[in-house]
Amino acid sequence: MKKFIVLMLFVFGGLTLNAQVLQEPEGLLCDLLREPSSAVITNKIPEFSWIFPRAGHKQAAYRILVASSPFLLSEGKADYWDSERVGENHSVNIPYKGKELNSNGTYWWAVKVESDMGLESAYSLPQQFNTGNFDRSDLDYPGQSKWIELSSNNWVSEDKQRASLDYLDPVQFSKRDMGGYFIAFNKSVIGTLTFLATAKENTSVSLYMGERRNEDQTVHKNPGKSNIGFQQIEMILQKGTHHYVVKIKEKNPKGYLHSQKLAPHYPEVMPFRYVEIVGQEGAFWIEEPKQAALFYYFDESASSFTCSDENLMKVWDLCKYTQKSTPFLGVYCDGNRERMPYEADAYIQMLSHFACDREYSIARYTINFLLDHASWPTEWQMHMVLMAWEYYMQTGDINLLKERYEDLKRKSLIGLTDDTGLISTRTGKKTEAFLRSLNFPGKTEQFRDIVDWPQKGGFGGVKGETDGYEYTDYNTVVNAFHNRCLVLMGRIADLTGHTDDVAFFEERADNHRLLFNATFFNAEKGIYKDGEATDHSSLHANMFPMAFDLVPEENIKTVSEFIKSRGMACSVYGSQYLLEALYNGGEADHAFSLMTSDSKRSWLNMLRVGSTMTTEAWDEFFKPNLTWNHAWGSAPANITARKLMGIEPLKPTFSLFRISPQPGNLQEADIRVPTIRGPVESRLINKDNKWKMEVSVPGNTEAELWLPAAFDRVIINNKIAEPEKTEVFAGGKRKVYRLSSGVYIINAQNSLIR
Repeated sequence: MKKFIVLMLFVFGGLTLNAQVLQEPEGLLCDLLREPSSAVITNKIPEFSWIFPRAGHKQAAYRILVASSPFLLSEGKADYWDSERVGENHSVNIPYKGKELNSNGTYWWAVKVESDMGLESAYSLPQQFNTGNFDRSDLDYPGQSKWIELSSNNWVSEDKQRASLDYLDPVQFSKRDMGGYFIAFNKSVIGTLTFLATAKENTSVSLYMGERRNEDQTVHKNPGKSNIGFQQIEMILQKGTHHYVVKIKEKNPKGYLHSQKLAPHYPEVMPFRYVEIVGQEGAFWIEEPKQAALFYYFDESASSFTCSDENLMKVWDLCKYTQKSTPFLGVYCDGNRERMPYEADAYIQMLSHFACDREYSIARYTINFLLDHASWPTEWQMHMVLMAWEYYMQTGDINLLKERYEDLKRKSLIGLTDDTGLISTRTGKKTEAFLRSLNFPGKTEQFRDIVDWPQKGGFGGVKGETDGYEYTDYNTVVNAFHNRCLVLMGRIADLTGHTDDVAFFEERADNHRLLFNATFFNAEKGIYKDGEATDHSSLHANMFPMAFDLVPEENIKTVSEFIKSRGMACSVYGSQYLLEALYNGGEADHAFSLMTSDSKRSWLNMLRVGSTMTTEAWDEFFKPNLTWNHAWGSAPANITARKLMGIEPLKPTFSLFRISPQPGNLQEADIRVPTIRGPVESRLINKDNKWKMEVSVPGNTEAELWLPAAFDRVIINNKIAEPEKTEVFAGGKRKVYRLSSGVYIINAQNSLIR
């Protein structure tokens, strides 16, 4: 590999003879794949993306070369496509326009760029991509991905990256006084165990593998009702010295609609961190034990976060590691128990994955899968519209919106609208035909409103995670989701050319918003109630409207105060929307206190009980059958990036994005957030009513810095700055400053406060 790179540097050194002041593009993507050489692409017109160098400011032109050999990648020799100079600033999703590509072929591409300051780069290092079968007529559903054996024992996926085994050393490996061995690894993985063993004769041993340990250096062997990882495995060690891969009992989740099967070229895997190996004393010796961890492709350096609060750093690290360790099946799913994708689980995992890594192919695949394989909760269906929209904002991939437009329209649950203008699953609209249009294969009675999960209790009389929500014919939470879908479908209709639908969805969203507030808002109390036929008000009936911008400005204060009064009266799923609601209402201090709480309902409790991934529920006390590897509990990963540090796209692909920090009482924070155009970096020091920020804006992008209006003196790179505009945001006013590509030092203060 090193020789190949050196050769490519030599070859590409002669491609551009002009002054090479500008750094060459990096971060190449082919059809949104970071490593297309470890996949096959089934799109006969693949799309190319790259990171334009920040020092170049704005891109003015590019030139793409595509060839059947890396040695043909030069101007005038590229045998498949030489785009020649294209005077455009587009650097994301550039469609191939060369000679027709062959199915099952291998190609290389490279790109060079020019800046608006007249600088020209060298060509990027070449990127290999493989084409697969362009005929997709035999698919079971759009976007299906099959395994392809590129060469002997080299299996790759169609149109997405793959998982591979990493071999990790233990942090503790000791011989026990009573015989046998105890092995502890740094964190749980979903994988198996390998080791070297020497036996005097054929010897039986028992292995205990699990996610929990006891204080006496043994594996916790009684998972109870939980699904916390544990297995006992019997093995025969053969006479002599041999290498072993532990054969875990095959996973066979029954009773679930759409469980994913592990590819046969992978060993069976399970979640574990600790191992006991027990056998006859003196009959065998163990060496070189390793976790064989099945990790989906993940770039550790793509994101980082440090801050002045140690607990928040622990929580963020927990959530980031969850993004690395849980997508082992190549799809966002519920973890290891059911191995089944669920819409809400996938949406939260996708948001956090985007905040931690520059990875998009698994999101595309999961969206396509779930559009055709629905689960049972009402709100879960509407998550598909939210998921497709957030994927588009990250990637600019309009093709998915076009191809799945009618499916997304149905997933808005517009078909459940009755004469009142609200939607309901209880007024006769939930027919078998309607459910089949959503690709839901179950019985009509299985399809129902969820609000939160679990709905029923754990130990000690716990009544579930719905804060006593009272279900009525017209459900506040369900209709809050529906309004968000109407808003987003109006935007999607506009983007995809469904002009008649644009006005329909925009008018329907406006009317539904008015009706929502007239029906569900209790004006006397200043808060929302659970439904039209009850006076009960739960946390959920208030946090979802706040999260979806349904609360009129004059009611934000009373709704926020009620939300704060309920604490964390929701599940780990609900915490995503609770935190969004708090930040939307300008309640950063309370959101921060929840993310750093050490109560039983907290992320620190997940760490305290011994998990190294986010758990399915706050604790076994609330959900006795929980797992310790469920990414829907990873909200702080995306909330820290999107809300606390305030980095969110305003236009697709982060061509324009917002930086609007809400640090609350947090004094220092430093974050690196991956985007398709390159990392956004922001450091904030929040002391003495002053902010000092260091911001890095990627090349070929622009940022809007939204600062609290109380800061009336803002200095950017040693110059007094004037805002472009003022916006109402997060419960208050913000002054907006425009930043082009580059690095900025910002000092902001209220001149009246000394």
